[in-house]
Amino acid sequence: MAKARKIPHTFVIIGFVLLLCGFLTWIVPAGEFDHQTVTVEGVEKDVIVAGSYHQVESSPQSWQVLGAIVDGFKRQAAIIAFVLVIGGAFQILNSSRAIDYGIREFLKKVHRHWTIIVATMIIFSIFGAVFGMSEETIAFIVIFIPLSISMGYDSITGVLMVYVAAHIGFSGAVFNPFTIGIAQGLSGLPLFSGFEYRLVVWVILTLLIIAFTLWYANRVKKNPQLSPTYKIDEYWRKREEESASMEFNSKTSLSAWIIFILSAAVIVVSAVLYPKTTVTLGGREVTFLCLPVLAALYVILGILTLRKSYLYFILSVLAFTIIFLVVGVLGYGWYVKEISALFLGMGIIAGVAMGSSANKIANEFIAGCKDILSAAIIVGLAGGIIEVLTAGKVMDTILYGLANTMSGTSRGGTVSIMYGIQTVLNLFIPSGTAKAALTMPIMAPFSDVIGLSRQATVMAYQFGDGFTNMITPTSAVLMGVLGVARIPYEVWLKWFWKILLVFMLIGLLLLMPTVYMNLNGF
Repeated sequence: MAKARKIPHTFVIIGFVLLLCGFLTWIVPAGEFDHQTVTVEGVEKDVIVAGSYHQVESSPQSWQVLGAIVDGFKRQAAIIAFVLVIGGAFQILNSSRAIDYGIREFLKKVHRHWTIIVATMIIFSIFGAVFGMSEETIAFIVIFIPLSISMGYDSITGVLMVYVAAHIGFSGAVFNPFTIGIAQGLSGLPLFSGFEYRLVVWVILTLLIIAFTLWYANRVKKNPQLSPTYKIDEYWRKREEESASMEFNSKTSLSAWIIFILSAAVIVVSAVLYPKTTVTLGGREVTFLCLPVLAALYVILGILTLRKSYLYFILSVLAFTIIFLVVGVLGYGWYVKEISALFLGMGIIAGVAMGSSANKIANEFIAGCKDILSAAIIVGLAGGIIEVLTAGKVMDTILYGLANTMSGTSRGGTVSIMYGIQTVLNLFIPSGTAKAALTMPIMAPFSDVIGLSRQATVMAYQFGDGFTNMITPTSAVLMGVLGVARIPYEVWLKWFWKILLVFMLIGLLLLMPTVYMNLNGF
């Protein structure tokens, strides 16, 4: 009997890519573009000067590839720290068993599990389409995978519900300021113009991923062994079984009341200092008394939940953490530093509320960091790939060569090539903002020459930037999500590549109306 081929370990795959990139620095001519600083929506951005590409002295990488790994850790330091803090904070939260208790009680009341999947995916897709939710999904994986397992599905379903839904929304972004906003600004287009067609695109993509997820989840529920992660999910199933048989001690301790009073005081003071919050959504600003309202709700719900059980209080803290996350991102421009602090505070509150000592909270945090360490290492290794190409001075050469492939093609062919270029670049430059700064100054003027709408160019960038985020090993977010979900990258790659290919083809079809139809804003 033939022996089954074993897919290489994630570290092996990334190591191979690192070596390949190092080899490219020896055979690809070194070159660079000139750069200039422009201001887009009040923010200074470093962009390429069109037509400025020139060859420079080569800088082939040999032993430096190993050093680039360290540079990769430096590049991704914020994401690495974020992953570790999330792992530690949720370990403290999980040790309280509040999430397990909440899931058990929730499933007792909601019997139509498909409604949970649909509602969750719509919400996360909106988050991705409106404010570019990406890194934040790592924190939610810890919540929705246990929920998915409890409903009889698998960890992949949990990832589809949160991470994939958000990135499908990201791919079909309607008002995402980090991709659409910057790309349109660099292309000289009115901010968020042409949103009508992008809204249609978002609806189509979201409905398709929801339909696929429902089909897949139902298939796994009928036959769990069809899941690629059936054996891997034993960890989650065992944890769910322990939760189902566990007797929960719901008595509220004095420490829970104390930490509630202290946390409420911090929130109330913040509400006094920042009474009005301006939320930017879809290019429109709305100012309202956000923090005072949330502070009042926190105090009221805190008292009510503590009178019932400290478990309910911890769940309310988790809910408010998510709400403050959304408010912080939309209203105050929070990123991984602030979000990390928020979830760390959540973990500390949960630990004190369940009556744990300071030593126990610290030990649980360390245990959580150890549990997620491999994901953090993968994030750093992936960052090393970008460092090799940059240090070898071949990144701009690759971009220049790809741009030249568009010469002499039709409008439909050009937008297809642009889409392909952005897709290829996304394998090496996962940052949407960085790709916009690199490519739009070149792509936008070129589209004028051949009579292609600059909006079509922006949409080609949008699709190319979005879809492959869900499979490229250089994506720190993907590696973080898979690490938390305990899904090896090689398993995800083998299962997801066909689905990704379908969505990429759909994206190509959705690009064609921007070339051959009169669309508002295009």
